[in-house]
Amino acid sequence: MTGDTIAAIATPPGEGAIAMVRLSGPDSKKILGRIFSGKPSMPRQAVFGRILDGGEVVDQALATWFEAPGSFTGEEMAEITCHGGILLAARVLELALRHGARAAEPGEFSRRAFLNGRMDLTQAEAVMDIIRARTPLALRAAALQLEGRLGRGIEALRDGVLETVANLEAWIDFPEEGIDPASGRELLAKISSLEKATASLLSTADQGRILREGVRTAIVGKPNAGKSSLLNRLLGMDRAIVSETPGTTRDTIEESACLGGILFKLTDTAGLRETNDPVEREGVARTGRALEQSDLVLHVVDATEEEIPPPPREGSILVLNKSDLAPGRHAPSGAIRTSCLTGAGLEELTKKMVSSAGLNQSAPEQSLAAINARHKALLETARTGLAAAAELVGENRPPELAAVELRTALDALGQIVGATDTEDILGEIFGRFCIGK
Repeated sequence: MTGDTIAAIATPPGEGAIAMVRLSGPDSKKILGRIFSGKPSMPRQAVFGRILDGGEVVDQALATWFEAPGSFTGEEMAEITCHGGILLAARVLELALRHGARAAEPGEFSRRAFLNGRMDLTQAEAVMDIIRARTPLALRAAALQLEGRLGRGIEALRDGVLETVANLEAWIDFPEEGIDPASGRELLAKISSLEKATASLLSTADQGRILREGVRTAIVGKPNAGKSSLLNRLLGMDRAIVSETPGTTRDTIEESACLGGILFKLTDTAGLRETNDPVEREGVARTGRALEQSDLVLHVVDATEEEIPPPPREGSILVLNKSDLAPGRHAPSGAIRTSCLTGAGLEELTKKMVSSAGLNQSAPEQSLAAINARHKALLETARTGLAAAAELVGENRPPELAAVELRTALDALGQIVGATDTEDILGEIFGRFCIGK
């Protein structure tokens, strides 16, 4: 795969100040010399010159050459920075392809970086997380992962399992040596410690999903309680139609808002009530589905109502809206008094929403983890294997059985960082990357 030279446009399509075309592979410098008039003599030094198509000057540009292995991919690389524009960037890429490069596949630059040992799989995934980050907190978590924080944690776990399985297999290979009860207890303690460390990482799975996807938040309540008004206030714009007529919202409306550094995926729902209208009835059914899928529920109640309806789900935040019309109304414990008309109480509500997300923003280096669905599935496999091994050791079962379970855990942890990679895994991960990265 890495014997040829690839090229791609590394900047987004459209007009801009600059555009970049990247090359990676053994012929990068040679191809650059065929289409660029400047002569980069030192690695990492930008050189001014002209893009040439035969005798025609295509553009003035800067070019940088990177010597292997001191590049992003670990191979010889070149980067051409020309003026921005769809047609010009495409022309420069076409010249590179005509003179010996081939078009890069999605994520192929990052894939080569992984294959050449420049990063592990968790760092490669962090590259995409950085590109897609929509909040400062998500960006910080992805940056920590790119620095290798998660990879080092997984490698430490893997080293511990490897050491344990090696000791156990040595015991199997040399049965005449035997093992005393104290050694057995130490083995059990070691496996249990590794299982707890794995479970600790697994406990951050929801945190990782929230950092990437946001907090799924359902805004529910009776018709005309002010749900759409609250959505508009949280978004800072008029997204949903607001009317005094009950039942205006017939379908769910989804929008995202960054509140307190955290992404919230807000869903305005149809009012909860009995109805014979088939369209509104379908809207109420969709409200139920939104409730089931949400991480957080804002239960909006009209403060002028005599009775407060029960919350639709445990842990819901009670929002007493229209509180400006009922200033003397006693608010139940934990409720937030708001007025979408005046904006009163919205800051307090936002703080409570951020607190409910459970992300510690003050000390991200110690608290943030961004494990994704792939990491979670493999960590669950590893924990299951470690738990089974601990049980077998504790019951003094044949050591071969525990060794098999430890090998399962070892393989799962290796797949997270790419120590035991397969082509299918690499294709799934890097196929989601953009071309040029």
